Amino acid sequence: MVILRHTYTDDGLRASGDLTVDNVLDYTRRQEHKNKLGKNPPRHWLVFMADGRRRSRFLVAYENHGEVPGERTETVRCFDLRPSDVLSVLAGRLVIEWSGDTVNWAKTADRASVFPVAEIADPEVVPFPGFDNVLIDHAELQAMVTDARYAGWRTALGSVQGVYLIADASTGQLYVGKADGAERILGRWTAYARDGHGGNIALRGLAGLDPTHARSFWFSILRVFGPSVPMAEVDAAESHFKNALLTRSHGLNRN
Repeated sequence: MVILRHTYTDDGLRASGDLTVDNVLDYTRRQEHKNKLGKNPPRHWLVFMADGRRRSRFLVAYENHGEVPGERTETVRCFDLRPSDVLSVLAGRLVIEWSGDTVNWAKTADRASVFPVAEIADPEVVPFPGFDNVLIDHAELQAMVTDARYAGWRTALGSVQGVYLIADASTGQLYVGKADGAERILGRWTAYARDGHGGNIALRGLAGLDPTHARSFWFSILRVFGPSVPMAEVDAAESHFKNALLTRSHGLNRN
């Protein structure tokens, strides 16, 4: 693993407004032939940005899949870098004190491990958008059920019964489900976050063919009910949406 420290320069990332996903990736993947990364750079790259004097704020982690030979020039080598989940929960929050030699912009993991942590900022709260505006993919669903930033979401979704929709972005097929009784929507969605299928027959079949298939799922809410509404009323609404969206004949519902 290698730890990199970018600084603002006129020929690269000039100001904070340049720190977009695409700009940081493009800047990082282009490396001069003879630099501190060596001939065969490590698999994982942790990228920090100068944040005043020696302070360095963690931006993103990449997984290095090797040089792209077709993009090599006389002075620059380009690498196939792909976003990694390493330390993703600390992106933008972790600040370390770089060594006294800030000119040395690349460090091995062993050398960087002794850098003191200056700050771990509180996570930025993700406001609950309202039941009618919920639309999240499976990765965000997994964050929602555990991450402190989504505390408001968990409070809201844990207080209501409801009928929800799962859309498979890879095929366009739909699944209508319900959360009734004491389970509430949060409880039902936590099961999907854990295993990707929640025990549903068709979704479980997709997971059996491809354990990562749930990455294609998008979750939204069709209707909510208070906790005291009888289960029969929730059942009726679920059946209505299955009929309206044809999810038994053309979707992922099997009953």
